[in-house]
Amino acid sequence: MVAVAGAGPRAAGFLERLSANVSELFPGRVVEVHLVDPYPPGAGRVWRDDQSPLLWMNSMAQDVTMFTDDSVRCEGPIVPGPSLAEWAAAHGNGIDGRTFASRTAASGYLSWFFDHVRETLPPTVRVVVHTDTVTSVTGPADGPQRVWLAHAAEPLVADAVVFAIGHLDAENHGPARDAADFATRHGLYYLPPAYTADVDLSGIPAGEPVLVRGLGLTFVDVMVLVTEGRGGRYRTEPDGTLTYLPSGREPVLYAGSRRGVPYHAKIGYGFAGDPPPLPRFFAPDVVDELLAGNDTLDFDRDVWPPLAKDVAWGYYHELARARPERFAVPWADFAARYAELGWGGAEVAELVAAAVPDPADRFDVDAIDRPLRGLRFAGLAELQRHLRDYVTADLARRNDPAHAADLGAFLALLHGYAQMPRIVASGQLDPRSRLDRLEGWWQGFFNFFASGPPSERLAQLLALSRAGLVRFLGADMWIGHDEDRGLFTAGSASVPDVVTARALVDATLPRATVAHTANGLLKFLYDSGSGVEETLADQRATGLLVASGVDGRVVLPGGGTHRRRFALGPFTTVRTAAAFARPRTNAPAFRYNDATARAVLRLLAEQVGLAAGELEEDGWQTNWCTTG
Repeated sequence: MVAVAGAGPRAAGFLERLSANVSELFPGRVVEVHLVDPYPPGAGRVWRDDQSPLLWMNSMAQDVTMFTDDSVRCEGPIVPGPSLAEWAAAHGNGIDGRTFASRTAASGYLSWFFDHVRETLPPTVRVVVHTDTVTSVTGPADGPQRVWLAHAAEPLVADAVVFAIGHLDAENHGPARDAADFATRHGLYYLPPAYTADVDLSGIPAGEPVLVRGLGLTFVDVMVLVTEGRGGRYRTEPDGTLTYLPSGREPVLYAGSRRGVPYHAKIGYGFAGDPPPLPRFFAPDVVDELLAGNDTLDFDRDVWPPLAKDVAWGYYHELARARPERFAVPWADFAARYAELGWGGAEVAELVAAAVPDPADRFDVDAIDRPLRGLRFAGLAELQRHLRDYVTADLARRNDPAHAADLGAFLALLHGYAQMPRIVASGQLDPRSRLDRLEGWWQGFFNFFASGPPSERLAQLLALSRAGLVRFLGADMWIGHDEDRGLFTAGSASVPDVVTARALVDATLPRATVAHTANGLLKFLYDSGSGVEETLADQRATGLLVASGVDGRVVLPGGGTHRRRFALGPFTTVRTAAAFARPRTNAPAFRYNDATARAVLRLLAEQVGLAAGELEEDGWQTNWCTTG
């Protein structure tokens, strides 16, 4: 028997891969799979149907799939199936490929996927779903595992356990704990980092200022829930702009962040012709050479130059095709010379300057990354005007195919992102590069440029800004605690103004760590010495549960791996960003699910062979398979 802690998309994907591989690796034998989750199978907690229909995905429906395709490089068989867009079209629910579907619509697709997998299982695979929570797992490394549930007197007894518990909450610690303690002392409202579908925003009073730290996707969710979610609505004017019509129950959001600007809108067009030839300078073979030629990698020295060169290559390729009047030299001449030069030197800068006369048309990472750097405004009113102009320009650019250069850069960033799990898994990045540069700066830049909200959300943000219900605070936002007045305070490097409020929202996702997780099962594994938090050479902890990059087996504190325990998902060192993926991208989630499913099936086969052999020696014949 196989027990799976979790029944969300990651667990469903694992089940699909186990089903696909069972006839090869465990033929003719019965496998029972018990999935344990308090939330609905397939969708799980994050994507469950029981959340506001106002909350959207930030991926287009055509970019979401739970099925492998022939781009996936894995040992197991490919079993194709519909993307979210294709599934929606078959069910006639009005979603097309470029729709940013609601999370409830995504829940329907994920639930259908689980049901489809369950209905198409080989007759030898049986699935049992427990609406419950795994609290602990006990048992020797080479013996039956007892899986204890919150609401069952007796444990499940399993031959293998897979931890697929998805995204985690974190205990309040550091600044979040300080803010929570301050709020408790003074009777204030504080929302720590959390998943917006789970939080209660009713404590935010209407008409009062609310400080919001963060301008990413969680901010957008909060913005939606306290405006439209409280009865407001939008009206489209004759010129196409939106006007917000308040219900009178909205608060006033004062929002800032490190950059001080919202994420870029998702690009609203496709390539006019074939996509640019990518990856080129950061292709898998280049990464192979990097890993083979260096014992230690430095992100800025070894990884970023070929990656940045690839991103700029995608950008300039599309600039030359979409806006040839803005490209001053023949593309073939530029491309040949560009290929010869290393990234970051004076020669490549001179080449770009000669080919792209207008600096505004050049791919300038620093300018893109920190658009408010060096700017200081007289006050909040001036900052609002500047940022409304900034967001308006971004919306125009992200919806005009004449700016397809951005799409070329976006595609290159996606290709680069797909290589990062390999680089991290190699263990060759030095600690500063791993935590500060790759998981810090690079991940933040990728999210900012390539993983923003749909354009509609930024149009709504502009309408709310014009209505005075969202006010930007600027870059390098800071939060203070005024003990004398019992108020939160906030300001930024962009303006001299200081704002006070009785409510503070940390609009970021929780960064759960093994040591500070609010998940009881993961906490049990850590506290009992059954799992270890990854620690780098400089003794900094990454917060991740260490698992084998080969097959997902949980690594033990003393070294080696637990033979019967496996872990998949964003809380592990073999994490991937999402349990589902863009079609035709050789998605890491599919590869890891396949490798883990095959490892589990091999383990079961070994167990059967050993047991059968022992019983035959005693003169018994049996069709023994798995316990449970």
